[in-house]
Amino acid sequence: MARVKRLLASVAAATAVMAAAVLLSTGSANAESNGGVRVMPLGDSITDGFNVPGGYRIGLWQRFVSGGYTVDFVGSQFNGPASLGDHDHQGHSGWRIDQIDANITNWMRAQTPRTILLHIGTNDMIQNPSGAGTRLATLVDRIHSLAPNTELFVATIVPLSGQDARVRAYNTDVTNIVRTRANAGRRIHLVDMFNALTTADLADGVHPNLNGYNKMAAAWYAALLSVPGSLVPPNSPSPSVSPSVSPSVSPSASPSGQPGGCTATYRVVNNWGGGFQAEVAVANRGSSVLNGWTVRMTLAGGQTITNLWNGVNTGTSGPVSVRNAPYNGTIAVNGSTTFGYTANGNGTAAPTNVSCTSP
Repeated sequence: MARVKRLLASVAAATAVMAAAVLLSTGSANAESNGGVRVMPLGDSITDGFNVPGGYRIGLWQRFVSGGYTVDFVGSQFNGPASLGDHDHQGHSGWRIDQIDANITNWMRAQTPRTILLHIGTNDMIQNPSGAGTRLATLVDRIHSLAPNTELFVATIVPLSGQDARVRAYNTDVTNIVRTRANAGRRIHLVDMFNALTTADLADGVHPNLNGYNKMAAAWYAALLSVPGSLVPPNSPSPSVSPSVSPSVSPSASPSGQPGGCTATYRVVNNWGGGFQAEVAVANRGSSVLNGWTVRMTLAGGQTITNLWNGVNTGTSGPVSVRNAPYNGTIAVNGSTTFGYTANGNGTAAPTNVSCTSP
């Protein structure tokens, strides 16, 4: 009998441990809060962390801690390992853009995020790809109508096995949606997740494996560092220098010697093995409106542009020129615009001979 009692006690203890693990793995729970900047991870099962409970949020949280940032993940969902300091999120497995849009008003009012990390559209590619870009634009506009001062980071979706053409077409829509609104002065920022991962980083052709999620974490963190206000509470001054600068984010080079009041300032937004994402800010420091601009630069050896937005490029390696797109050629005095690109190669080597001219 004593042996039976000991066995039952062991089973009960094991059951309690398993129940605790389940509570940390999935579902809704009471929110955790450390009083930090409220960041909402928003999306589908990739945000939830399918295959790896906690997903990219694990690596992102670790980077926040190492960088000295106090961040409060917010959302009605809750999962991840005990090592993840904050399990709250707004990721819903199997959900499409329209389902997120149908609930975003209530979530925004309940959670009041300072910053949103949005990765959505994978299920649309599988279930209903037609009109996905339009649905994303509606969601983005709704978020900004509810909270215009929220910093919204919108990611291109990660690769999806067997759906490359659909994903690339949708990601082009994502890029255009973000850039158009950013040029209109909204607090919206593009994060290139598609080029941060490959299909080798997927566990099942859809969801990232551990390495893939860590690459996502690195991409989110680099993007957040590029917008210092995204990691400070509202009405607090943005730090002029981040507490910890990721090696993947290069400091901006000071523009000099550029005629006609047009200046170009280069920086790396994200850097990963074999590739990187860069951005060039084109500004008008003259006394009259700029009507058209062209940036010239020489890429470092081994670097090749694979995708460029908000401009029209001539050349993809070595000497490259980028002229304005039809919608961002006019820059007011003290105004600015940006173009960005992804490239193969080592992003730590900055281009040389960066200059800007205006007709």
